[in-house]
Amino acid sequence: MADHDALHALRPFLKNWIWERGRVGTRYLDCLDGQIKFDEGKKARFANEKYVYVSLRKDADESAHAAGPAVHEAQLARFLHAAQLGRPGEAGSPAEVQRAVQDCVELGLVSAYQLEAQQATARYSLEAMFDDEIRAAVIGDIRHKYVGIREHLLLYDFTLFHGLPQPLMISEAPFIDWRILARGPLPFVSLPLGPYCLLVGTPSGRTSRSAPAVWKEATAMGPFKDHNRHLVDKARRWLVATTDEQLAAVQPRFAPPADAAAGP
Repeated sequence: MADHDALHALRPFLKNWIWERGRVGTRYLDCLDGQIKFDEGKKARFANEKYVYVSLRKDADESAHAAGPAVHEAQLARFLHAAQLGRPGEAGSPAEVQRAVQDCVELGLVSAYQLEAQQATARYSLEAMFDDEIRAAVIGDIRHKYVGIREHLLLYDFTLFHGLPQPLMISEAPFIDWRILARGPLPFVSLPLGPYCLLVGTPSGRTSRSAPAVWKEATAMGPFKDHNRHLVDKARRWLVATTDEQLAAVQPRFAPPADAAAGP
């Protein structure tokens, strides 16, 4: 397990939300102070929280946890750019696209277990344990829950919906498991790849590796109309959107208490 702060796991995705008309940068809502802000440039500096990496491979050892996510960055960037433009022909070969999809899933799961890893670290830190014991306990907790999830997702069929009619938001925890939602569970998982493209995984019923990803142009939002609502429910650090209006609509729920805002 390692704390990574040099390169945030979601920065490859955040590039698709960069505004390049006039000012170049990213519009985001800081969930900690409730302010709408603009991050100049293309570095997504606001995504600077440390994250804990735990390898979810069945045969992972300590070196795998310390190494961080093993993704093919160049191919992933190519795939994400093609996804945002809705151009499957520019995404790479079927094998390259399949690897990029799996990289997306890996990074989505990394984001998914962050809150639990942080809570577990805080909990074990209250006990009479050495740092390496705390690290091992956190790794055990995360692997107990998520190794099986990853194995199931490796067998899922993935569809890339592009050209969505309404823009998606992204947060520090963008992976949504719709199967366990309290309000109307649905049989799929999703990860936003850009404002107008969504990667969706569904059970395949197979016992071997999943089939190649399917590209599909979305003419309506369908069940994805609730995507942003579910994303906002999970956000704790930041929310990114294409317009200030999207962020302003959810800003009140992140406003600090009146006494805190007033100061001493």
